[in-house]
Amino acid sequence: MDARLNIFASPLAGKALKHFTSAGKALADSALPAATQELVKIRASQINGCGFCLDMHTKEAAAAGETALRLAMVAAWREATVFTDAERAALELTEQGTRIADAAGGVTDEAWANAAKHYDEEQLVALVSLIALINAYNRLNVMVQQPAGDYQVGQFG
Repeated sequence: MDARLNIFASPLAGKALKHFTSAGKALADSALPAATQELVKIRASQINGCGFCLDMHTKEAAAAGETALRLAMVAAWREATVFTDAERAALELTEQGTRIADAAGGVTDEAWANAAKHYDEEQLVALVSLIALINAYNRLNVMVQQPAGDYQVGQFG
Protein backbone atom coordinates (compact mmCIF):
# COMPACT_ATOMS: atom_id res chain seq x y z
CA MET A 1 0.00 0.00 0.00
CA ASP A 2 1.28 3.44 -0.92
CA ALA A 3 0.12 6.77 0.45
CA ARG A 4 -1.80 9.02 -1.93
CA LEU A 5 0.75 11.78 -1.23
CA ASN A 6 4.29 11.57 0.10
CA ILE A 7 3.91 14.07 2.91
CA PHE A 8 7.40 13.22 4.17
CA ALA A 9 8.95 14.52 0.94
CA SER A 10 6.79 17.62 0.54
CA PRO A 11 8.44 20.94 1.49
CA LEU A 12 5.03 22.47 2.20
CA ALA A 13 3.98 19.53 4.40
CA GLY A 14 7.31 19.83 6.18
CA LYS A 15 6.64 23.48 6.97
CA ALA A 16 3.10 22.82 8.16
CA LEU A 17 3.95 19.70 10.16
CA LYS A 18 6.81 21.52 11.88
CA HIS A 19 4.13 23.54 13.68
CA PHE A 20 2.12 20.41 14.53
CA THR A 21 5.30 18.90 15.96
CA SER A 22 6.05 22.03 18.01
CA ALA A 23 2.54 21.95 19.44
CA GLY A 24 2.94 18.25 20.25
CA LYS A 25 6.22 18.92 22.05
CA ALA A 26 4.64 21.67 24.17
CA LEU A 27 1.82 19.30 25.12
CA ALA A 28 4.20 16.40 25.83
CA ASP A 29 6.04 18.69 28.25
CA SER A 30 2.84 19.70 30.04
CA ALA A 31 1.61 18.46 33.42
CA LEU A 32 -0.91 16.13 31.75
CA PRO A 33 0.37 12.63 32.59
CA ALA A 34 2.27 10.98 29.74
CA ALA A 35 0.25 7.75 30.03
CA THR A 36 -2.98 9.73 29.71
CA GLN A 37 -1.62 11.51 26.66
CA GLU A 38 -0.92 8.21 24.90
CA LEU A 39 -4.33 6.79 25.84
CA VAL A 40 -6.00 9.88 24.38
CA LYS A 41 -4.00 9.60 21.14
CA ILE A 42 -4.83 5.91 20.85
CA ARG A 43 -8.56 6.35 21.50
CA ALA A 44 -8.98 9.21 19.03
CA SER A 45 -6.99 7.26 16.44
CA GLN A 46 -9.22 4.22 16.95
CA ILE A 47 -12.34 6.30 16.45
CA ASN A 48 -10.92 7.95 13.33
CA GLY A 49 -9.56 4.72 11.88
CA CYS A 50 -6.00 6.06 11.66
CA GLY A 51 -3.76 3.01 11.43
CA PHE A 52 -0.60 5.10 11.14
CA CYS A 53 -1.25 6.89 14.45
CA LEU A 54 -2.41 3.68 16.15
CA ASP A 55 0.82 1.99 15.09
CA MET A 56 2.89 4.90 16.40
CA HIS A 57 1.14 5.54 19.68
CA THR A 58 0.64 1.94 20.77
CA LYS A 59 4.34 1.29 20.17
CA GLU A 60 5.38 4.49 21.95
CA ALA A 61 3.10 3.69 24.90
CA ALA A 62 4.44 0.14 25.17
CA ALA A 63 8.02 1.41 25.04
CA ALA A 64 7.17 3.83 27.86
CA GLY A 65 5.96 0.94 30.01
CA GLU A 66 2.25 0.77 29.23
CA THR A 67 0.91 -2.75 29.68
CA ALA A 68 -0.41 -4.87 26.84
CA LEU A 69 -3.66 -5.32 28.77
CA ARG A 70 -4.34 -1.59 29.04
CA LEU A 71 -3.45 -1.05 25.39
CA ALA A 72 -5.81 -3.84 24.36
CA MET A 73 -8.62 -2.41 26.50
CA VAL A 74 -8.57 1.21 25.28
CA ALA A 75 -11.39 0.62 22.78
CA ALA A 76 -13.54 -0.86 25.58
CA TRP A 77 -12.45 1.51 28.35
CA ARG A 78 -15.96 1.82 29.81
CA GLU A 79 -16.04 -1.88 30.72
CA ALA A 80 -12.35 -2.17 31.62
CA THR A 81 -11.24 -2.02 35.25
CA VAL A 82 -7.66 -1.10 34.38
CA PHE A 83 -8.12 2.67 34.00
CA THR A 84 -8.23 5.33 36.71
CA ASP A 85 -11.20 7.66 37.09
CA ALA A 86 -9.04 10.48 35.71
CA GLU A 87 -8.11 8.41 32.65
CA ARG A 88 -11.77 7.54 32.13
CA ALA A 89 -12.68 11.22 32.23
CA ALA A 90 -9.96 11.97 29.65
CA LEU A 91 -11.14 9.14 27.42
CA GLU A 92 -14.75 10.34 27.60
CA LEU A 93 -13.68 13.88 26.70
CA THR A 94 -11.60 12.42 23.87
CA GLU A 95 -14.56 10.51 22.47
CA GLN A 96 -16.92 13.45 22.67
CA GLY A 97 -14.32 15.88 21.31
CA THR A 98 -13.50 13.51 18.45
CA ARG A 99 -17.14 12.80 17.62
CA ILE A 100 -18.10 16.44 18.00
CA ALA A 101 -20.29 16.44 14.89
CA ASP A 102 -22.27 13.45 16.18
CA ALA A 103 -23.75 15.40 19.10
CA ALA A 104 -25.89 18.47 18.59
CA GLY A 105 -24.27 20.21 21.56
CA GLY A 106 -20.73 18.92 21.13
CA VAL A 107 -19.04 17.99 24.42
CA THR A 108 -21.57 17.61 27.24
CA ASP A 109 -21.40 19.63 30.43
CA GLU A 110 -21.25 16.35 32.33
CA ALA A 111 -18.15 15.14 30.46
CA TRP A 112 -16.50 18.53 30.94
CA ALA A 113 -17.30 18.65 34.67
CA ASN A 114 -15.98 15.13 35.12
CA ALA A 115 -12.70 16.02 33.43
CA ALA A 116 -12.47 19.22 35.49
CA LYS A 117 -12.74 17.12 38.67
CA HIS A 118 -9.50 15.34 37.76
CA TYR A 119 -7.43 17.92 35.91
CA ASP A 120 -6.46 21.50 36.74
CA GLU A 121 -6.91 24.31 34.24
CA GLU A 122 -3.48 23.90 32.59
CA GLN A 123 -3.99 20.16 32.30
CA LEU A 124 -7.40 20.77 30.73
CA VAL A 125 -5.79 23.14 28.22
CA ALA A 126 -3.28 20.40 27.42
CA LEU A 127 -6.00 17.74 27.19
CA VAL A 128 -8.26 19.75 24.90
CA SER A 129 -5.32 20.82 22.73
CA LEU A 130 -4.06 17.24 22.52
CA ILE A 131 -7.47 15.99 21.44
CA ALA A 132 -7.58 18.65 18.72
CA LEU A 133 -4.02 17.92 17.60
CA ILE A 134 -4.37 14.14 17.36
CA ASN A 135 -7.60 14.59 15.42
CA ALA A 136 -5.74 16.83 12.96
CA TYR A 137 -2.97 14.24 12.55
CA ASN A 138 -5.57 11.47 12.16
CA ARG A 139 -7.42 13.33 9.46
CA LEU A 140 -4.24 14.08 7.54
CA ASN A 141 -3.11 10.44 7.65
CA VAL A 142 -6.53 9.01 6.81
CA MET A 143 -6.97 11.36 3.84
CA VAL A 144 -3.61 10.43 2.33
CA GLN A 145 -3.99 6.76 3.34
CA GLN A 146 -0.65 6.74 5.14
CA PRO A 147 0.39 3.07 5.49
CA ALA A 148 0.72 1.63 9.00
CA GLY A 149 2.82 -1.04 10.60
CA ASP A 150 6.41 0.04 10.00
CA TYR A 151 6.74 2.72 12.68
CA GLN A 152 9.85 2.44 14.87
CA VAL A 153 9.76 3.83 18.43
CA GLY A 154 11.33 7.30 18.47
CA GLN A 155 11.24 7.55 14.69
CA PHE A 156 10.17 11.19 14.73
CA GLY A 157 12.35 12.27 17.63
